[in-house]
Amino acid sequence: MNNEFFSFELQKTDPETGARAGVFHTPHGDILTPVYMPVGTQASVKGVLPNVLEEVGSQIILSNTYHLYMRPGDELIARAGGLHKFMNWNKPILTDSGGFQVFSLASLNNITDEGVRFSSHVDGSKHMFTPEKAISIQNNLGSDIVMAFDQCSEYGFTYEQSKKAMERTGAWLERCYKAHKNPEQALFPIIQGNMFADLRKESLSRCLPYVKHGIAIGGLSVGEPKPLMYEMLDILQKEMPADIPRYLMGVGSPDCLVEGTLRGVDMFDCVLATRVARNGTALTSRGKIVVRNGRYKEDFTPLDPDCDCYCCKHYTKAYLRHMVNVGEMAGAMLLSLHNIAYLHKLMRGLRESILGGYVRDYVREFYRLQGEQS
Repeated sequence: MNNEFFSFELQKTDPETGARAGVFHTPHGDILTPVYMPVGTQASVKGVLPNVLEEVGSQIILSNTYHLYMRPGDELIARAGGLHKFMNWNKPILTDSGGFQVFSLASLNNITDEGVRFSSHVDGSKHMFTPEKAISIQNNLGSDIVMAFDQCSEYGFTYEQSKKAMERTGAWLERCYKAHKNPEQALFPIIQGNMFADLRKESLSRCLPYVKHGIAIGGLSVGEPKPLMYEMLDILQKEMPADIPRYLMGVGSPDCLVEGTLRGVDMFDCVLATRVARNGTALTSRGKIVVRNGRYKEDFTPLDPDCDCYCCKHYTKAYLRHMVNVGEMAGAMLLSLHNIAYLHKLMRGLRESILGGYVRDYVREFYRLQGEQS
């Protein structure tokens, strides 16, 4: 589906798995899929400057409606010329609706069909988020892709609780659609339904009338076992439209990126890459490396023999261990740079293997290397 601002070109689908390679055309540039999106929650990817993000291959980043509404305020960002100008990022930006943060961070006062009244996690001030408010904030931010306001039901919710949240998400989607007026922003509906196959299918059905440019899968990677997440993706893969990008929210571990891609997902985001970096952990082609560990004290080899990022070309595990253990910012910055670069390289490899017709071989080699001891 397309208009003058957005279109999606599906280049190839693997006949065995359903893995897809495509190009998503947006006002701020093309996105080659499948793609991993680094998260800049507060209008900054922690520890990584925008020019560095470009150098390592970032095509699109994600920022958060709730956090930017709280500080510095969406109206201030609008006066600054929008989020792209405010943070000096000229490629596409996706903003999530703030729904997940409203439910997970704020002290909730009341959830009703109208919206959510809550207390700010910053200063305790009272606020009300409605579907219309979430769209208005994202309009002010000026992101390329905006998300519908949804209710994410927690893993472990009963069927009835999950059904209520799914139905409310559907009703809120209609209101988001009516409130959204900017054709230069693509509105993505969000599929909910917890871990219940019939609710997932019903949620997708409720989304379809409002699908123009893409669709998101929410409420996964929230504590459930990975096989259960894959089961939900298998169910949805058979039902989702083929001519739009499919976005799996909040997923970013290497194995989940691979398995999600094999199930027809095109877009992923997660804070994992930078969060674990700040704790001294690297994601590599040979698995996770916790560089603060003593075994790396005199290890003068790079993090990843298959990586050509700035960190791997210029620094050793011993140096990175030293940086992390003495609390130098450089350690977290270098590991964040590497982790993002590694995930981008993983996604480029998946894309190339889909286009080349050898995605199964690529995935087998991925798992073989992940099993090696660093």
